[in-house]
Amino acid sequence: MAALTLGLAQTPASAPGAAGQERHLRNIKQLTSGGENAEAYFSPDGSRLIFQSTRQESPCDQIYTIKIDGSDLKRVSTGTGRTTCGYFYPGGKQILFASTHEASAACPPKPSYERGYVWPIYTGYDIYRANADGSQLTPLTRTPGYDAEATVAPDGLIVFTSVRDGDMDIYSMKPDGSDVKRLTNRPGPDGGPFFSWDGKQVAFRGTPLAEGPELEGYRALLKEGLWRPTALELFVMGRDGSNQRQITKLGGANFAPSWHPDGKRLIFASNLADPKGRDFDVYLINIDGTGLERITNNDTFDGFPMFSPDGTHLVFASNRHAKSEGETNVFIADWVN
Repeated sequence: MAALTLGLAQTPASAPGAAGQERHLRNIKQLTSGGENAEAYFSPDGSRLIFQSTRQESPCDQIYTIKIDGSDLKRVSTGTGRTTCGYFYPGGKQILFASTHEASAACPPKPSYERGYVWPIYTGYDIYRANADGSQLTPLTRTPGYDAEATVAPDGLIVFTSVRDGDMDIYSMKPDGSDVKRLTNRPGPDGGPFFSWDGKQVAFRGTPLAEGPELEGYRALLKEGLWRPTALELFVMGRDGSNQRQITKLGGANFAPSWHPDGKRLIFASNLADPKGRDFDVYLINIDGTGLERITNNDTFDGFPMFSPDGTHLVFASNRHAKSEGETNVFIADWVN
């Protein structure tokens, strides 16, 4: 789960890549039109996408699937509550996503910005498993508090974000929701876990916080179901939580990491190039922190990138070509090395 726009302060910085050039992308195609559409992720065979959408018939995010040519759109969530973070199980016959529909059929209230820019960490979110058409919906989590942001390894292991122990941390569980294990255990928000293609490593966003006013403020907001994302960097760890290491030291907000099929690079969203912190673009970086490369050059928002399993396509969400403020759509492009 991540917001579509971030009101973050950013120190001016240069970023690799000249404005207007998107040399790795060809035949960019817009797959959705209108509303807010984001977090599109490929099925294991690369033929479909699962994504979340707020549109005319869905006043807050619901989960949909669509073919990569933009046809055969299907809503696969209940149509009630709010959902986030859909993902396919191995084989593509089942899906998972987080939803608040059992806590309330109504859309949960948006937070007041009296305390600045904050993200809601809805306590009603639980993670559910279903058939690819949305049938046979089954809860995987029942713990009070936020459970969301799940992705699945090739062997079915699930990683997800939860506040069940009083902090925002990353956990794993088996495909049926059993054998929950905590993978991160440091003060500060860790989330957005994403498996490498071989399922051996997990990329994630995080902000380690030392004891002091910032940590105290973070904890106070989290108790109210809120989070102020002031800064985010990228990290990688083993699937069991071992060998945690920081990949980026860019400043600003770096989030939504996923993996290049070669297993040696991450693709992610960052406001590195925007002094105001509101223009996000897509970047590639080696997992040793070298070789940063800017992929998109759009003066609004580009984010939530994911490669197709064979590396021939890139899907991402963007405000480009928006007909109204806040409109966000899903785009797919051919990838050119």
